[in-house]
Amino acid sequence: MVTPMVGSRLGSLPGEIPIFPLTGALLLPSGQLPLNIFEPRYLAMVDSALSRGRWLGMVQPRDTKAQTVPDQHPLFSTGCLGRISTFSETADGRYLITITGVSRFEIEAELDMRDGFRRVTTDYGAFSCDLESAKLNSDERVALGLALRRYFDDRGHDADWKALDKTPDEVLVASMAMACSFNPAEKQALLEAPDLSARTACLVAMLDMAAHDSGVEHGPARH
Repeated sequence: MVTPMVGSRLGSLPGEIPIFPLTGALLLPSGQLPLNIFEPRYLAMVDSALSRGRWLGMVQPRDTKAQTVPDQHPLFSTGCLGRISTFSETADGRYLITITGVSRFEIEAELDMRDGFRRVTTDYGAFSCDLESAKLNSDERVALGLALRRYFDDRGHDADWKALDKTPDEVLVASMAMACSFNPAEKQALLEAPDLSARTACLVAMLDMAAHDSGVEHGPARH
C-alpha cells in the first residue's frame, strides 16, 4: 500500500515526458548519468525538458545492438525518470548534462513525436518503493563489497574503498550497476529488479559471473 506521503510524491511526477531511447544506457533511482548531446533531435529534447521541469526519461530499445535507433523502434516497457541536475553548453553547440534518477515508470502509451524526439505517458504506480528510503542488511552489504572487490581486482581497477564503504546503500548500488560493463539485457534486469535488495542480489550475481568468466577465483558515452 502506498502511504499518503509517497502517494503525494507520485502525484507530483510528470504524466508525460520526453524519452531518450539509448541502448546500454542505464539510469536508476539515486544514480547519476552524464550525457553528451549533439544530435539536433536530442538537443530539442533537452530544450523541451529544461522548459518543463527538467524531466527526462531513459528507456532502452529492444532487440538491438545499435546505440541509437530509428524512430518507432520497439522499446522496453520499463524506463527510469530522471531530472536534469547539471547542464552546460559547449562552444560547438553540444549539451553536457547529468540526469539524476528519480523513479522507474511503465510506458502507458507513446505520443506523437515532437521536433524529432519521442514522448510517452507514464505510470509510476508499481514503483512507489523508488520514492522511499531503503537500506541493505549487513550481509547484503558485505556480499556486495566482496563482489565489487573481485570485479575491480580482475580488471586492474583501483577504487577508494574507504569512500565506497561510506556511500549510502541506494547510491552505491545504483552507481555500481550503472558503471559496470554489463550487456543491455543485464542492465534491463537490474532496472526491473523489484527493490533494492533484489537489485543488489542481481548485481552481486552478475559481478561474480563476470569474475568467474574471466578466470578469477572467488576467495576470503557520445550521444
